[in-house]
Amino acid sequence: MPIAASLTAGTPLDDTSARRRRVARRCSVAAAVLFGGLTTFQVALAAGAPLGRAAWGGQQTVLGVGLRVASGLSAVVFSGAALVILRRGGHDVWAPLPSRWLRRAVWFLAAYTALGTLLNAISRSPIERAVWGPTGLAMAILSAVVAKWGYDRPSEAVRR
Repeated sequence: MPIAASLTAGTPLDDTSARRRRVARRCSVAAAVLFGGLTTFQVALAAGAPLGRAAWGGQQTVLGVGLRVASGLSAVVFSGAALVILRRGGHDVWAPLPSRWLRRAVWFLAAYTALGTLLNAISRSPIERAVWGPTGLAMAILSAVVAKWGYDRPSEAVRR
């Protein structure tokens, strides 16, 4: 153990850091569950489920081919996002990015979901405003917590 680390071991700062890591770990699970739900929704849209009023501006009940393809691609991206956020939270999962990129990637997810919250808030679709607005806000907050307090080297969390 480095000297500086041994001098601060057991201090309130050390306890705060450990507490933040635990919070980030729990937030990563909550965010991954929301990303998983969004993935499932996008898969259903891509498969032709009549849920289009709750997506892509709410103009169609069943999406056309172009938006179905976009939903399929979105499902892949959101699945990757769930894995990235879990990995940054310290969980022993494969992520599609190297560990050194995780912090930036999760900050990007926080910004992306915050932007999505704003877009859903001004959507013409009442379902998007009511469901995806608050969901996006929760995802943005959870992602920001994980980005700020998560593990820089997720393998450290696995060894504990």
